[in-house]
Amino acid sequence: MNRGVWGEVVGQPEAVAVLSAAAEAAASIVAGGTPAPGAMTHAWLFTGPPGSGHVDAARSFAAALQCAVTDDRPGCGTCAGCHTTLAGTHADVRVVAPEGLSISVAEMRSLVQVSARRPTSGRWQVVLVTEADRLTEGAANALLKAVEEPPERTVFLLCAPSGHPHDVSVTIRSRCRVVSLGTPRPAAIASALAEEGLSPEVASWAASVCGGHVGRARRLATDEAVRARRESVLRIPLALRRPADVFTCADQLVNAAEADAVSAHEGRDVAEREALETAMGAGGTGKGTAAATRGAKGAIKDLEKRQKSRATRTQRDSLDQALIDLAAFYRDVLVTSSGARAVLNHPDRADDARRAAEAWTPESALRRLEAVLGCRTALERNVKPRIAVEAMLVALQRG
Repeated sequence: MNRGVWGEVVGQPEAVAVLSAAAEAAASIVAGGTPAPGAMTHAWLFTGPPGSGHVDAARSFAAALQCAVTDDRPGCGTCAGCHTTLAGTHADVRVVAPEGLSISVAEMRSLVQVSARRPTSGRWQVVLVTEADRLTEGAANALLKAVEEPPERTVFLLCAPSGHPHDVSVTIRSRCRVVSLGTPRPAAIASALAEEGLSPEVASWAASVCGGHVGRARRLATDEAVRARRESVLRIPLALRRPADVFTCADQLVNAAEADAVSAHEGRDVAEREALETAMGAGGTGKGTAAATRGAKGAIKDLEKRQKSRATRTQRDSLDQALIDLAAFYRDVLVTSSGARAVLNHPDRADDARRAAEAWTPESALRRLEAVLGCRTALERNVKPRIAVEAMLVALQRG
């Protein structure tokens, strides 16, 4: 069944219904009609737990707003407006996806200026901020001014990984219509993966161990390296038998995260540097080349700083995923030891959870879970990854 632009929004029928109605109202406005009051607004905040698809929902809504179909519900998924928006090439859709740890005020001011222009297609100028929780205070203030006095045909779509009031400033939240997405059920995720051509067995397994994260389910189902990384992480709880094992496991976790950061950006970093050097006159022999080359040093230094920030974020994200898997395992141990019938986060590791539940007291398992959560907090506060990980593993080994 062709769901148009909503195919990537898995297990969120209520959100799709709201956004579809808003897209219809937006199309009516473009056509000069009068839609139902409140159906469409200029600012939206998409929230939900990681993996819920809140960014996919925002991107799909942007495509529906740009849909050129007029004889059916907007969001066909096949017209030029839908296709270019989903591909990230639509001239009137600007996506802000921070590569570093935050979104700067300069970046947001530049974007706000562009958003004030009239849409070239005659429909909507759309600004999509994929991680609005990473706005600096200055960037948030710049965005707030635009949201308070929006241009006539501009729509702001902000995304944040949760509905916590501190993720996005209260003043911005108060001016947005909030679309809250929940964690999709495993059956919905498995169905979506099966529709993509994966076998029912693989789709069902990936959906059962992804923690409700659609993107992670897809990676687990299709990437052997991702599956191997998960296996190595979940071996750690029962591998911490001696104090010396702490350092072995710390090396394993930190080195794997660093390798992920290098492999994710190595080719891109080289290409960016070469492109910048060429643009600044590298290899040239004409008049003024020497001065241009000297001026390039500052630009290259700025580029290296951005690349380092990008790598740091990728390393932290990779390490955080490992910590989430560990926390879920200790939660499974507590579920097993209590005899509850709750569904395990790692059903394929049920035997390991049972062995741990037999060897540890519930209090010990809870202390281990708290150590993992404490490590995540430490990393959020910019503690050096190796220090935070070693401290956590010492607590896990001691119990």
